[in-house]
Amino acid sequence: MVIVASVLGGVAGVAGLIYLIGSLGGESSPSRPAGSALVLPDTVRPESFRGWGSPKLFEPVGTRAKDPQPLTEKELFAGKTLTGDKKPALKLVKSELGKDCAAALWGQDLVDRVAESECTQAARAMYRSTDGRYVAQYTLLNLRDAKSADALVTYLRSGYRGGWTHPLKTAKATFPAGGHTVSGGYALGHYVGLLWLGRADGGEPTAKDDFVSLTLTLRGAEKPIYRRVVTISGAPK
Repeated sequence: MVIVASVLGGVAGVAGLIYLIGSLGGESSPSRPAGSALVLPDTVRPESFRGWGSPKLFEPVGTRAKDPQPLTEKELFAGKTLTGDKKPALKLVKSELGKDCAAALWGQDLVDRVAESECTQAARAMYRSTDGRYVAQYTLLNLRDAKSADALVTYLRSGYRGGWTHPLKTAKATFPAGGHTVSGGYALGHYVGLLWLGRADGGEPTAKDDFVSLTLTLRGAEKPIYRRVVTISGAPK
């Protein structure tokens, strides 16, 4: 357990570094919707998106053939609170794991691309910060391989406005219609993690809103994938 915790901590540190570097020098997000998807007037979608391909450390889960066991609710949602180096923590308020990936998404281009990537599972978890100030959702898609995952993240760099994930419906946390939210996408071997967060009041972030730290806290939802990497590859010597 000590070894696993050490590996997870190291992976989390790498993930944080990737995000920080990308935030400093990443590409700007286009403002024009992409794709042929019909965007409904009440569709809630992020204002910006940044995406990253799969790091080498996720090679042990680079294909579903190497990692054939389906995700489980116990595996993904056992932890009810995500904590980071800085406050606030994120409390799980609703979760869902299903085999119908299309049901978790909107935008025909996105739905088609996910189907072509042989998506077999879509997991969503909605969180509210313990201080009540923020709302966040983490979505995890189980695709065929890392190539498909990288391609999907690349597509979303321009296509996120024409297709995105549906927010889970719960009175405990919601993205206000028209509110400012930000998002990111990470290929993790044959998985794609989609992060989405914003202020609960829908307001624009200020100097007091540390979205970088909040993003790293939300990425704690990826720990089950880190554990699979360790299980398949073995603990480092």
